[in-house]
Amino acid sequence: MSNFGTRSKNRPPDARAVPGGRPGLTLATVAVVQFMVSLDLSVVNVGLPEIAAGLGFGAVGLTWVIHAYALTFGGLLLLGGKAADRYGRRQVLLLGLGLFGLASLLGGFAQEPGHLVAARAAQGIGAAALAPAALALLAATFPEGRARVKAFGVWSAMNAAGGALGVLIGGLLTEYAGWRWVMFVNVPMAAGALALAWRGVTADRPASRGGRPDVLGAVLATAGMTLLVFGVVRTDQYAWTSPVTLGTLAAAVALLAAFVQVERTTTREPLVRLGLFANRSVSGANACNLLIGAAMASAFYFMSLYLQRVLEIGPAPAGLMFLPFALAVIAGSVLAVKLGYRLPARTLLVAGGLVTAAGFGWFGLISPDGGFATDVLGPSVIAGTGFGLCLGPLVSIATAGVAPRETGTASGLLNSSRQIGASLGLAALGTAAHHRTGGTVTPETLNDGYALGLTLSAALLAAAALIALTVLRRADPPA
Repeated sequence: MSNFGTRSKNRPPDARAVPGGRPGLTLATVAVVQFMVSLDLSVVNVGLPEIAAGLGFGAVGLTWVIHAYALTFGGLLLLGGKAADRYGRRQVLLLGLGLFGLASLLGGFAQEPGHLVAARAAQGIGAAALAPAALALLAATFPEGRARVKAFGVWSAMNAAGGALGVLIGGLLTEYAGWRWVMFVNVPMAAGALALAWRGVTADRPASRGGRPDVLGAVLATAGMTLLVFGVVRTDQYAWTSPVTLGTLAAAVALLAAFVQVERTTTREPLVRLGLFANRSVSGANACNLLIGAAMASAFYFMSLYLQRVLEIGPAPAGLMFLPFALAVIAGSVLAVKLGYRLPARTLLVAGGLVTAAGFGWFGLISPDGGFATDVLGPSVIAGTGFGLCLGPLVSIATAGVAPRETGTASGLLNSSRQIGASLGLAALGTAAHHRTGGTVTPETLNDGYALGLTLSAALLAAAALIALTVLRRADPPA
C-alpha cells in the first residue's frame, strides 16, 4: 500500500499525463472544482428553513434537497469515472462543469419543491462527471513523491474548506441575499473552473478503449440506492415492519443484487471491475469513506437545524458559527501534509477518525439553553482538526496500487462511497432523530433528536477508524 507521501513504486507514470501540460493550472482547476463540489454539499444546509418556507417543503420532504444531489452524485460517479477513462478526463470535466453550472442557475429560479429537487438531481449528474475526472487528473499529473503529497494536501484542504465554508457562505447568502443565492453562487465558480480547464488542462487520450460504459449498471445502482433511501425516509409514515416499507426495501435489495450480477457477467466494460475490491487499500478506504460521509452530512444537517430551530439564531450568525470548524479543517489538512512525510497514511487516518469522533461526541451533549463556547466552538475545533487530518491520507490510500487505466474508476468509487454514505446516513440518522423528537415539537424535543443524531455520527466515525486499523495494511513511514 502506498503511503500518503511515499512514491508509488507499483504504479508506472500514467501515459496520459500529457507532456507539456501545466501542473500549476491543473492543480488550480482541480482545487476550484473540488471546492465547488464540496461547497454544494453544505451550502444549502443553513438555508433549509428558508427554502422550506419559500417553496412549501414538509419536514421530511426537505431532506430530499440533500438526497436528490447526493444520490445522483453518488449513484453515477462510477459511470463518470469510467467515462473519464473511456473518453478522456478533460472532455468529461468540461461537460460536467457546463451541466453543473446550468443546473445551479435553473435551481435558483425554482418555483416549487419539484423544480428545486430536479435541479439538485441535475447538479448531482454534473458533479458525477466532473469530480472523478478532476481527481484522476490530479493523480496522473502528480504520480509520486513530495509533489503528490502537496497536491493531495491542496485537494484535501479545498475539499474540507468547501464543505465547512459552505455553511458560512450559505448563512450569509440566505440572510442578506435570499436562499436562491445558495444555488446561484455555483454559477461563477463553474464558469471560472471552465476557463481554467480550457486553458490549463491539456487534452488527453483515453487510457481505456474497451466497450461502451455500462449504463445499465449505473441505472441499477442509482435506482437501488434511491429506493433504499426512500424506504428508510418513509418510516416516519410507515413502520419498519409494514408491507410498504418491506416491499420498498426488498425492491432496493433486488436492484442492487441485479447490479452486482450485471457487473459480474457483462460482456461490455463493467461499471466497476469487482476485482478492484480485492485491493485492500481500495476496499478499506471506501468502507471508511462511506461511514465518514454518513457522519459528516448528518452532523452538518443537525447542527444547522439546532442553531436555528433550538437556539433561534439567524442564518448569517449560524453560518459564522461554523467558521471555527472550517479553519480547523484547513489546519488539520496542513498538519496532515507535514506529518505525511513521516507517518503512514493509515496512522493519520485512524488518528483523524478518532479525533473527529471525539468532537462529534462532544456535539452530542448539546442542550436547549446551550451557548456558542460550550456547544459549538470547542467541539468544532476538535472535530474539524481530525477531519482535515484524515482527508488527504484517505484519498492517497484509495488510489494506491491502482492501474492507470482505472484511476478514473477508483476516483469515482471513492467519491461515490462518500455521497452514498451521506444520503444513507442522513436518511437513517434523520429518521432516528425524528422518532426521538416525537409528535410534540418543542426546542427541548428537537434538541433530543439532534443530540441523538450527533451521537450516532460519532459512533460512525469511531467505526471508520476501527475499519482503517483492522483492514488497511500497516506500512512503513515514507522515505
